[in-house]
Amino acid sequence: MPVRDAKAAAAAFWRLLRRFESRALLFVLAAAGAVWAFFSIAEEVAEGETHAVDERIVLFFRNPADLNDPIGPGGFEEAVRDVTALGGFTLVTLATVVGVLAFAFRGRIRHAAVLLGAVLLALISSEGMKALYGRPRPDLVPHGSNVYSASFPSGHSTLSAATFLTLAMLISSLEARRRMKALVYALALLLLATVGLSRVYLGVHWPSDVLAGWCLGAAWAFVAWVVLRAVGGRTRG
Repeated sequence: MPVRDAKAAAAAFWRLLRRFESRALLFVLAAAGAVWAFFSIAEEVAEGETHAVDERIVLFFRNPADLNDPIGPGGFEEAVRDVTALGGFTLVTLATVVGVLAFAFRGRIRHAAVLLGAVLLALISSEGMKALYGRPRPDLVPHGSNVYSASFPSGHSTLSAATFLTLAMLISSLEARRRMKALVYALALLLLATVGLSRVYLGVHWPSDVLAGWCLGAAWAFVAWVVLRAVGGRTRG
């Protein structure tokens, strides 16, 4: 190989390496920031600093004359219950299984493993934090959905953030078109946002529960991106 070609190849390699390192470092810092945000919220919750704001936001979604009545028509409340199910265990499991199988059938075994790992770790960490903090559910208003566990963090918010953001990252890594990447991330953000807000609307979570859940789920999604790059998963862009 001519010396000029060798130098050009070496320069291209180092540019690629620097790009990988900078992007990987960015996601490592993002994951660390999300974890820090989670424990900062947890500390504020433990000290009671979020209680006043939590109460105001929960009551904002209720008819002041009748706290049993969420704002909006009855059909809207039913629609919110449909939306909140998107972050529930059943539909998250279904989405994960479909995603894992789709990646596996296309020969993307690393992508499938990263998705499965991110969702499982999000589930385990969410349940672990619920057991650790043991925060009671909101008692200001009647619950618009059945609940079976502690309040902090929101499991629906954690699972939806981890699942949809990780799926968006994995799909985007295989997609060359920037518009498609943007669409995938926008849809993921829309889903996790609406799931989280639905938990507050239904009165089954404090807003700080949802915010902490988003942080915890996002942390696992950021870790998933770093792991994918580290294990050599094929990506575009």
